[in-house]
Amino acid sequence: MTRQAVAAGCLVVAAVLALSVGTRAGSTRRLRSLGRRREAAGAGETACPDRPAGLGGADAPHAATGPAEAAGRSRPPWWPDPIRLGAGLCGLAVLVVLGGWAGLLGGVVAAVAADRGLRRIEPPAVRERRLREAADLPLAADLLAATMRAGAPVDRSVLAVADALGGPLADRLGLVGRTLLLGGRPQEAWAHLLPVPGAERLAGAALRSADSGAALAGALTRLADDLRADRSTAAEAAARRAGVLIVLPLGLCFLPAFILAGLVPVIVAVLGDVL
Repeated sequence: MTRQAVAAGCLVVAAVLALSVGTRAGSTRRLRSLGRRREAAGAGETACPDRPAGLGGADAPHAATGPAEAAGRSRPPWWPDPIRLGAGLCGLAVLVVLGGWAGLLGGVVAAVAADRGLRRIEPPAVRERRLREAADLPLAADLLAATMRAGAPVDRSVLAVADALGGPLADRLGLVGRTLLLGGRPQEAWAHLLPVPGAERLAGAALRSADSGAALAGALTRLADDLRADRSTAAEAAARRAGVLIVLPLGLCFLPAFILAGLVPVIVAVLGDVL
């Protein structure tokens, strides 16, 4: 087997491992979400005294988290994650192709660069969740303002919006509402929204309202309008940037063709007459 074949095999395996990272991350997240839902359902069944034993209660959390724990225990603790394994195969491919000390040094550099580069790539499931949370945030702010104008307290308003909204943002709002309902500090409760793009303004308005006692509904309405305006501005900027990026391949293809078809024959003819 030649060096090129070994290097190609290493690169193919590394590419497969890198592509499987997003799928595994999404499956793990869905499994954990299902476990949390089953745990909540089990807690609700435990609260019902007429519910027969075995259908909920203390066994429900273990049944919910069992698959996730089993998936985590199926791999030995010393086994590297797929990204690190793929980066190591890339370094091995460079070592096989170059050989010697140059190949060893190049393989180490390639492995470190591939590991850091792959870890910076956002998995598709994470990107989809982030975009959906950002898209639902203005609607959530409007719904919160409406429930508070109707006279509901902050914790009940947040829980009502979480039940009505659905999606990943509803999970975070549910955490906020339950923390407030159980007597947690506002800083601790609203910190669950900080990973959402733009939610730091909503959390800041809620914290200022909790400290000063000012009405929060008007601030949430203005915040929803600002978030929609920011999203519209970002969409327009992305459209302009897309127009520029579309022109670049056309320029890269047109300019060499223009030089070869238009300028080169003229230069060759002039040089032929001169020489």
